[in-house]
Amino acid sequence: MAVRPTVTDAEGFGKELVAASPDLLGSMVKAFAEALMGAEADGVCGAEYGEISPDRTNRRNGYRMREWDTRAGTIDLAIPKLRSGSYFP
Repeated sequence: MAVRPTVTDAEGFGKELVAASPDLLGSMVKAFAEALMGAEADGVCGAEYGEISPDRTNRRNGYRMREWDTRAGTIDLAIPKLRSGSYFP
């Protein structure tokens, strides 16, 4: 069984990133931003998504799609919607 050597230098790491996916940075930014917005929406609701809690003050109501222009390119974000009130990241 051949073991792939680990990359230790920055140049080699950069080559690995490029080889992995041409849009790797964009997908990482999208995942991070959506995770942050989900956590914020959970805080506004008073409970996590799908959690049954007497402390819940609001509920999720799907997502709205918005484009976000970044240095990594245009990213399509899914912004959480709430049943009552509003959430703006």
